[in-house]
Amino acid sequence: MPDKINYQKLALEELERIHASNKRPSLLFHVCCGPCSCYPLTFLCPHFDVTILYNNSNIYPPEEFDKRLGELKKLIDYLKRDYGFEIKLVVPAYDNDEYNKALAPFATSPEGGERCHVCYRKRMAEAYDYAEEKGYDYFTTVMTVSRQKDSQIMNQIGEELSKTHTRTKYFFSDFKKNNGQMIGVQIRKKYDLYNQIYCGCIYSYQEMLQRPKH
Repeated sequence: MPDKINYQKLALEELERIHASNKRPSLLFHVCCGPCSCYPLTFLCPHFDVTILYNNSNIYPPEEFDKRLGELKKLIDYLKRDYGFEIKLVVPAYDNDEYNKALAPFATSPEGGERCHVCYRKRMAEAYDYAEEKGYDYFTTVMTVSRQKDSQIMNQIGEELSKTHTRTKYFFSDFKKNNGQMIGVQIRKKYDLYNQIYCGCIYSYQEMLQRPKH
C-alpha cells in the first residue's frame, strides 16, 4: 500500500505561495451542509474570496435538502456577523430522481463503498465544472472534514479532475487534521445548528431507519 499523502501540509504550502503572491484568489467551495462547513470556512475565508456551491441532489428527501440548506444559510449569516466573512452562495436546481440514476447500480454497496465513491466524484465533478466555467482560481470540497470519508480518496478524485480543468486549480485539503472536526463541532454547538444523523442519499436514509432505536 502506498504511503499516505499529507494533504494538510500541501494546503499550508499552497497558502504560503498565495500569500507570497500578494493576491487574494477566488475559491469555489463544494459544501454538503452547515455543520461540516463550520471549521473549513474559518480556515479558508481569511485567504480566499469564497463562493459556496450547494450542489447536493443526492440528498433525500427534498425536505432534508431544504433543511440542510437553511442551516447553511444561517451559518453564513453567523460568520458574517462574528467574523466579517462575505461568503456567496450558489444553489443549483435539485433533482434527486435524475441524480439517483447514477447511484442505483450500486444500491447494495455498503456505506463508504463504491456507491459513495460514485457520489463523491459526481458532485465534485459537477462543482469543478462550474468553477472552471465561471473562472474561479481554486476549487475544493468540504468532504475531507468528515471522519467517515477518506481524505486520501477525496483528494485523489480532486487531483484526477484537475487534469481536465486547466483554468481552476484544485486546493488539496484535510480539514479534519489539527482538530479541525472538533473545532467545527464547537462552532456548530455555539450556533445551535441542526446536525443530521445520516449522510444524505436515499440509501443512507433507509439504513438510518433500520438502526436499532435506543
